[in-house]
Amino acid sequence: MWKGVIRAYPDFYHFADERHVVTILEGNTPLIPAPRLAAKINPDISLFLKYEGLNPTASFKDRGMTLAVSRAVEAGSRSVICASTGNTSASAAAYAARAGLKAVVVIPEGKIALGKLAQAMIQGAVVVKILGNFDEALTVVRKISDEYPVTLVNSLNPHRIDGQRSAAFEVCDVLGEPPEYHMLPVGNAGNITAYWAGYKAYRDAGKIKTLPKMWGFQAEGAAPIVRGHVVEKPETVATAIRIGNPASWKKAEAARDESGGLIDMVTDQEILDAYQMVASTEGVFCEPASAASLAGLVKKTRQGLVEKGSRVVCTLTGHGLKDPDNAIKVSAEPITCEAEMKKVLNVLGF
Repeated sequence: MWKGVIRAYPDFYHFADERHVVTILEGNTPLIPAPRLAAKINPDISLFLKYEGLNPTASFKDRGMTLAVSRAVEAGSRSVICASTGNTSASAAAYAARAGLKAVVVIPEGKIALGKLAQAMIQGAVVVKILGNFDEALTVVRKISDEYPVTLVNSLNPHRIDGQRSAAFEVCDVLGEPPEYHMLPVGNAGNITAYWAGYKAYRDAGKIKTLPKMWGFQAEGAAPIVRGHVVEKPETVATAIRIGNPASWKKAEAARDESGGLIDMVTDQEILDAYQMVASTEGVFCEPASAASLAGLVKKTRQGLVEKGSRVVCTLTGHGLKDPDNAIKVSAEPITCEAEMKKVLNVLGF
């Protein structure tokens, strides 16, 4: 029986008192082979989708949150706080509820997908909307956590990155070794940082011998790492990566440089095209930000930068039901007709 990432990897996550472990049995998400998608994008590769939308709160954030909240409990904390574009708030609220802690989430008004907001609300968090963007929200919660007895659970908390390393462990456990390329969306940049740390930790433990190239992709309207400067007013349809000043900026650059990888940007249209393609080709429904990894694969394939015969893992960071509005916007309207077999057959072209 799966027991959650902390207990699944005791060599990497140790607790003196098991009662401090807070888990909703996160992790163990599927690494889905995607041959039909590979045939469309790049028939010369083996493509795998690390589908993090099947975590308890439907995003990769749960991997880090289980450890961050467990360490908060271990330290005697009674409350947690985060700034969020959505997924972090949903995860923080869930794990705080599980631990019996108070959760406070600060979100940018009008810049959060409804599915994510609903999660934080139903799970009992105190939700505060600010008239500003994510970066301003993060500044506020950092100051609060510095001055008041509440634990910050954004990815500035090192336990968040530490827990998220487990996804890299799982990829290696399934494949037997790392892929040649690992591609991810980049928003606050904690995930690319965590995967790289996970691969290195597995190598140092003697479990793998090689390391992948880390390729990260920001949205064009929110690409501070690519542009080399803070984006004051980030804009993109991919709300989960609508961040203009990533907390893990330097660590993401280190992951890029150490792995011989890259960080580039993709347009909203490229993201939406990939978003539709993975759902209609492989039946995997992810949120728009997740598809930045696939959009990046398409872009780099067209540029001739993906070596033939490579294994490529694309992380899909969150489930599509996080942001159903965008799915409806980009899809064909349902066809309406009378409840008669002949009328339905006519619509179907029979």
